[in-house]
Amino acid sequence: MRSAMHHKKAKKRTVWKKVALAVIAAGLLLAAACVVIFNMLVTRQDVSLLEEPLPAATIFYDQDKEEALRISPKKAEAVSYDSLPESLIEAVVAVEDKRFFEHSGTDLQGIGRAMLTNLTNGKTVQGASTITQQLAKNVFLSQERTWTRKWKELLLAEKIEKNYDKQQIITYYLNQIYFGEGAWGIKKASEVYFGNQVDELTLAESALLAGIIKAPSALSPYSHPEEAKARRNVVLKLMKDQGKIDQATYDGSIKEPLHIRDSKPSSSDSIKYPYFIDQVIREAGQKYGLTENEVLHGGLRIYTTLDSKMQEAAEQVYSQDSIFPASSSDQLIQSGAVLVDPRDGGIRALIGGRGKQPFRGFNRAVQLKRQPGSTMKPISVYTPALERGYTPEDTIMDEPVNFGGYQPRNAGGSYHGEVSIYESVIHSYNIPAVSLLNEMGIEAGMEAAERFGIELTDADRTLGLALGGLQEGVSPLDMAEAFGVFANDGTRIPAHSITRMESAEGEIIADAGTIGSVKVTEPGVAQTMTAMLEGVVKEGTGDAASLGDRPVAGKTGTTEMPGTGGQGMKDNWFVGYTPQLVGAVWLGYDHTDANHYLTTTSKAAAAVFQKLMSEALAGESVMAFPKAPGMPAKPKKEDKPKEDKPEKPGKKPKPDHPGKDKPGKEDKKDRHDADHKGKG
Repeated sequence: MRSAMHHKKAKKRTVWKKVALAVIAAGLLLAAACVVIFNMLVTRQDVSLLEEPLPAATIFYDQDKEEALRISPKKAEAVSYDSLPESLIEAVVAVEDKRFFEHSGTDLQGIGRAMLTNLTNGKTVQGASTITQQLAKNVFLSQERTWTRKWKELLLAEKIEKNYDKQQIITYYLNQIYFGEGAWGIKKASEVYFGNQVDELTLAESALLAGIIKAPSALSPYSHPEEAKARRNVVLKLMKDQGKIDQATYDGSIKEPLHIRDSKPSSSDSIKYPYFIDQVIREAGQKYGLTENEVLHGGLRIYTTLDSKMQEAAEQVYSQDSIFPASSSDQLIQSGAVLVDPRDGGIRALIGGRGKQPFRGFNRAVQLKRQPGSTMKPISVYTPALERGYTPEDTIMDEPVNFGGYQPRNAGGSYHGEVSIYESVIHSYNIPAVSLLNEMGIEAGMEAAERFGIELTDADRTLGLALGGLQEGVSPLDMAEAFGVFANDGTRIPAHSITRMESAEGEIIADAGTIGSVKVTEPGVAQTMTAMLEGVVKEGTGDAASLGDRPVAGKTGTTEMPGTGGQGMKDNWFVGYTPQLVGAVWLGYDHTDANHYLTTTSKAAAAVFQKLMSEALAGESVMAFPKAPGMPAKPKKEDKPKEDKPEKPGKKPKPDHPGKDKPGKEDKKDRHDADHKGKG
């Protein structure tokens, strides 16, 4: 009996053993077949383009779907492997692909490590592309984010590794990637940042260039020196951790200054519409996750909101020095401007600076952060006031005030007694604006600004908000989008430059579709605000912005330069609009100090706006603003503000919903740049 049972169990084990062996054999056969098929697919890949690495052009189309320009880095100068310092190779490998010299194109360990990190963090925080895969993607593939593309990338990487050695691969890689500031390839990057030949690069310089690869614009040592230095030190630490340098070398290198050239050279590459294209690249990264190199190398088809005629008109205006105030001998007065269609949020034209600038240099139209001065008044004071039942005819006292130590002043230090809200707007009086915000409560201004898309911090929760005394500041693009609310009957549409992106094969990578809108305020409020802002141009501080018979509304803004007795300005703004176009213009020095500030009329930005809008709208239909409900035909106004107008009793309007904020003593440092010391 026992023998029979034992025999039965042995037979059962034999069956299972045979099944297991069959499964293993089938698995091995399947794996072998996969290897054979994979190798066949690898063999079929053509990587001969590496011999002459000219990436496919990225094509940009304007709003009419007409080709505006192509970008292809055909001027990158190649260097040989022998010219590459060992420290440069080790720095790039340390930060981009530490197992570059060990894997065969695809780093399975890196993939596993990245997946674990991403799962742990619940989002993608680490990639796993090797240098070889990046090279394959840059030279051969469009940038659609699909598994198909990743599979092609893997096959190409394997073929590259079979056909070329590691020295050739990293040389190709460094010769064709973009390092920012107009520098294609390592040779140009070495010249642009250090004025050196590649073989003269030091360890610290090599680490800086290796760090830039990740985000050339955001990590430029010219525009973002602190970020560039921090990234350089990350690379140096990786080199130390990977045994490429010792502790003493690391300690010495992280203490080194950046050693970049005193001034960046002008870009010799002539790229059409450079500031607009810069914004497209930035938007592709921020909204759709593409890197700068992916956009520039990817052979993409990018459909934009560009109006070529308006962009060319704007560039022509900015080429005329006579339109701008005279600059100091050693620093140019700079400016940034943007034109946006308020009806769909499309950026039609964009100028990021004056004079020769490198491609992807500092773009003042979108990257600038400056205090907006009185251009904030319609947003943070007068719109919430109209929403609470105030009218343009309501009056408020313009007289000396003291809010817990905060004592705003008007331009020239004058007071005008009882004035209407309309008068306060068109003449940009400061005291009535602050008093009105105080009566409504600071939170009313904070909440309104956020609705208009202006990002604020807790430090902005002061009465200085009424006069644009912000901690972080705004860009011309921020202000154009915000003022678009008034032009678009109270609805804000996010400003954007991209409508669709396709691969070279026509696959859709990104589609903006119908841009969502945000209701900011009621149409009647927006229309009443527009009527008052028309008064700014017709009979107030913005008369230099007049477009003749074309209706235009807008607001001036300045910020005072401390220590000049109210005679100097740091920033000069004008933000205005017609029914079909919003324009925002900023003027000022990049580096404001005791020797560099604006001393000319506060109407300089309005004059630039006038010229910019006149040229951009040439040939466009003249459109009228809708009539504001409840707006009197002839609002009360002063023919000329009187400096010594006697004070007289007058009513102060009471808000329907007074705020609960009680302003305290404001830190002077928080507001010293604000518009409350005599600018409008």
